[in-house]
Amino acid sequence: MTPRDRVRRHLKAHPVAADAVLATGVLVCMVAGSFVDPHGEHDVSWSIRTPASLSLVLIALAAAALVFRRRAPLTVLALTGAASVAECVTGDPRAPVAMAAVIALYTVASTTDRPTTWRVGLLTMTVLTGVAMLAGPLPWYAQENLAIFAWTGIGATAGDAVRSRRAFVQAIRERAEKAERTREEEARRRVAEERLRIARDLHDVVAHHIALVNVQAGVAAHVMDKRPDQAKEALAHVREASRSALNELRATVGLLRQSGDPEAPTEPAPGLARLDELVGTFRSAGLHVEVARADHGTTLPAAVDLAAYRVIQEALTNVQKHAGTEAKAEVSVVRVGPNVEITVLDNGNGEDHDPDSGGGHGLLGMRERVTALRGTLTTGPRYGGGFRVHAILPVKTRSAAKDQPGEPV
Repeated sequence: MTPRDRVRRHLKAHPVAADAVLATGVLVCMVAGSFVDPHGEHDVSWSIRTPASLSLVLIALAAAALVFRRRAPLTVLALTGAASVAECVTGDPRAPVAMAAVIALYTVASTTDRPTTWRVGLLTMTVLTGVAMLAGPLPWYAQENLAIFAWTGIGATAGDAVRSRRAFVQAIRERAEKAERTREEEARRRVAEERLRIARDLHDVVAHHIALVNVQAGVAAHVMDKRPDQAKEALAHVREASRSALNELRATVGLLRQSGDPEAPTEPAPGLARLDELVGTFRSAGLHVEVARADHGTTLPAAVDLAAYRVIQEALTNVQKHAGTEAKAEVSVVRVGPNVEITVLDNGNGEDHDPDSGGGHGLLGMRERVTALRGTLTTGPRYGGGFRVHAILPVKTRSAAKDQPGEPV
């Protein structure tokens, strides 16, 4: 940082000190001007003159008032204007006390609004110029009188220009800060949405496969001694379920990798095309599942296809965990007009058939998925026992739904 920059920063941090320096400079200029006479013996010569004592006093008072120009600009303008008027009437030879009034008028214009600048500027120009022309010792057409009119106009115009520039720069700074805050809020929102989506995927994968592993492991432990062949088959299902869980977890967590990490698996996202495979895993775990489909020939968007698969997966997982050992489930996928309807029913023989009784988030995750696609989800117990999950998903998503991130690949 250069010495000039350090001085400028110090003066900006201490405005009273800066005004005192300005007042001192204006005082020196006014005193020097009071001893110089531009009209000597010849019109083009300069000479030294002796100012009146009252003029020097008025110069000192006007310069002292400038120290407080930022605290009370209108008051300082009134004081310096009064000193200028008094000097115009009594000064002979005249001293440049109006210089302080010009500085004060500039301060008013740079710190107030434009209407105030117009009113105060015109009043100051009229009063100072009129008094100098009518009551001063010089002829009304003297160049000193015209100079007062010109310099007061320049002070008001310069102050208004500075105020407009400051307002423009401030507006640009505020827009930039607002845009930065908007970008940060948008980034935080997207991060929150991505975390929620990954949490939903992890819940669906872990809840489904771990429930199957738990069931098959229990079967293997039960028949290990008496029916080893069935135990081996159950353990094979455990191995297959754990492999599927690892693959889906790897695909989901692959989103969290950085650009230099190995590429994530390219396995396509699950959809209704894998419904038979999904139902087969539950059947192998001992759950009786019946499937009815009336959606043949319907091509679903990737987000809708994934949501339908996850709804059926979560609903059957809840049946497996909560509906009892003798539970039966029915799955139907039907195309109804512009929508596809997913229904999962069970007979609910278990005594603890409440999918979210353990504080889980299965139903909440399903509802969030469906709502994100502008669909509807209804869940609740069935008359006579059991539970019902019914989702309505649009076949064609809206533009808002198209931005919904899909399954990691």
